[in-house]
Amino acid sequence: MISAVIPVLDEAESLVELHGELDAVAAEHGYRLDILFVDDGSSDGSWAVIRQLAKQDPRVHGIRFRRNFGKAAALRAGFEAVQGDLVMTLDGDLQDDPREIPHFLAKLKEGYDVISGWKKVRRDPWHKVASSRVFNWLVRRLTGLQLHDHNCGMKCYRREVLADVHLYGEMHRFVPVLAAAKGFRIGEIPVNHRPRRYGKSKYGSKRLFKGFLDLLTVTFLTGFGHRPQHLLGTTGLLSFLAGGMGLFYLAVVWVLSRLPSTGVWWEVPVSLSDRALLYYCLGGLLLGSQLLSLGLLAEMITAFTVRDVPTYSVMEQTGDAPDDRPLHEELTERQSAAAPDKPAAGDV
Repeated sequence: MISAVIPVLDEAESLVELHGELDAVAAEHGYRLDILFVDDGSSDGSWAVIRQLAKQDPRVHGIRFRRNFGKAAALRAGFEAVQGDLVMTLDGDLQDDPREIPHFLAKLKEGYDVISGWKKVRRDPWHKVASSRVFNWLVRRLTGLQLHDHNCGMKCYRREVLADVHLYGEMHRFVPVLAAAKGFRIGEIPVNHRPRRYGKSKYGSKRLFKGFLDLLTVTFLTGFGHRPQHLLGTTGLLSFLAGGMGLFYLAVVWVLSRLPSTGVWWEVPVSLSDRALLYYCLGGLLLGSQLLSLGLLAEMITAFTVRDVPTYSVMEQTGDAPDDRPLHEELTERQSAAAPDKPAAGDV
């Protein structure tokens, strides 16, 4: 079975057409297809469309968040709910072409665990293309994983990969990086990228800065997650070395300025208070090192101690919940049915 996980944010106009394309591909190639839409706090009626599709097609399921929690949370909710042996991720804006699915599966058979799409010809505004190229270059340089397009939302995973990769924040861009760090084999294929026909993009060039911060976190977690002292200790030693050299320089200047007059430049005694700029520089270096260390430690604590804490809140879901009832009502009913009956008055 193939499970398609599709994060949705205000894509009501494209969902019916996307479902039709997925259905056509499944029918043509004989796939057992399971479609899961995750509504990440849409406000345009996307959830109504998903509910209708779920009523018409038993293969369609939906999860609705109470508000927008981000694409990583949507993917995580989808990964935890899917049942297929293979998982495809697509964006809900019709720019990812479902007809590429057979190519992903063919590449996966070559022994790979993750196949990432590469939008070789990208149908987006120039500023998105430029920022994406800068971001991808940085990822390749810092992680060593040589993929052309880490931002492509169209990817295929073996299910066991998703059990070993923890998503939070905006880490969805780095699933192949995290999987490669676990020893999984990563492949890449060029895909057809189509122009956006409905709505507007939810991303812009500003995400480059957020992505760079996430990239630093991923580089730290994959390279030093279990040996943080190798990085933090080295940074601390370099800071102490810089501080020591600065103090040594001040000490030498101070001593030479108090030697007997020889007609050289240090003839006039030097006051250390006159070199305050050096202290400010050293203080900034030390403070920066401390803040960087604290930030990386906080990220490591988040990554390794809150794995089982959901970063999202489900409002309702379709498909699995009878009669499309809110999920909390179904859970309450299950708990009541499982609870032992209370003894009646007079029972021993």
